[in-house]
This record gives sequence, structure tokens and C-alpha cells, in this order.
Amino acid sequence: SEAVKWYRKAAEQGDVNAQFNLGGCYENGNGVEKNYSEAVKWYRKAAEQGLADAQYNLGLCYYFGNGVEKNYSEAVKWWRKAAEQEYAKAQYNLGVCYENGNGVEKNLAEAVKWWRKAAEQGHVNAQYNLGVCYYNGMGVEKNYSEAVKWYRKAAEQGDAEAKIRLENLEKRMRM
Repeated sequence: SEAVKWYRKAAEQGDVNAQFNLGGCYENGNGVEKNYSEAVKWYRKAAEQGLADAQYNLGLCYYFGNGVEKNYSEAVKWWRKAAEQEYAKAQYNLGVCYENGNGVEKNLAEAVKWWRKAAEQGHVNAQYNLGVCYYNGMGVEKNYSEAVKWYRKAAEQGDAEAKIRLENLEKRMRM
């Protein structure tokens, strides 16, 4: 609660990091009663100042309907802002939205584009999804070598499903 007091003082003076941290306190109930609407209020203030962390979290609030009405288009809007700042988790989530048509027109090539950006930064789920896309030719030309590459990267980070798929694909390629 002492931290919340100081975050609030700084947040009310426009400090972007304090606004973000205060939003986190409200989202998680740290030092204050959990209140998603208050979390959204503070995340929005920080997001509007361009803080990628806040843009990402605000996108999550819209995606899941925490403190605001569920709105995939708004989630996409905020994730895109964070993704354009090379925020890997937002890039991954944008890919998921394009894969499923949540808040955007379904577009597997666009999903692949965003997953590649996240995967290149080491995002394990994006790496796995790229492997699946290359294996099945979803949004890209089917390419087993690329599938192996991305499954391997995910497997090296401990993704068990990627490891299984990698082993099966390598066996298949040896036949």
C-alpha cells in the first residue's frame, strides 16, 4: 500500500512507468483491492504515452473483457502499437488474432508475418506456430526444412510438443 501511494503521486503527475505500475497493482490486487476498471484507466494513460508494456496489457484487458467490454478490435489496436515497438508477446498475439479472425480479417500470411517477428526474438509459442505453418503450408509454402528449423528452436526452449513434432518430421525426412 505504501508503493501504491507513491505510484499514485507520480502517476497523477504523468509518470508513464508509475501509471503502468499502478495499473498492475489494481489488476493484481497488490496494495489495493483488485479492480480491473482502475487497472484499465491507468494502463490506458501509460499506453497513450506509448509505453509498449501498457499497450500490451490494455490489449489483454480488451481481449478478455477485464475492466472493459470484450472487444477484439480494440485488443488488436493496442497490440499492434506494442508490436510495432518490437514487443514479442504483442506480435505473437497479433498473429493469433490473424489466425482466428479475432478483431481482424482472418489472414494466415499476416499471422505468419507477426509470428516470425516474435519467433526471431525467441518467443517459443511463435516458433512452434511457425513450425506448424511451414509443415502444413499454412500462410506460407510448405517447407519441411523451415518447419524443422522452427520446431528445433521451440524444442530447445523446452516445448515438448515441438520436440515430438521435430523427431517425427526428421524421421520422415530420412525415409
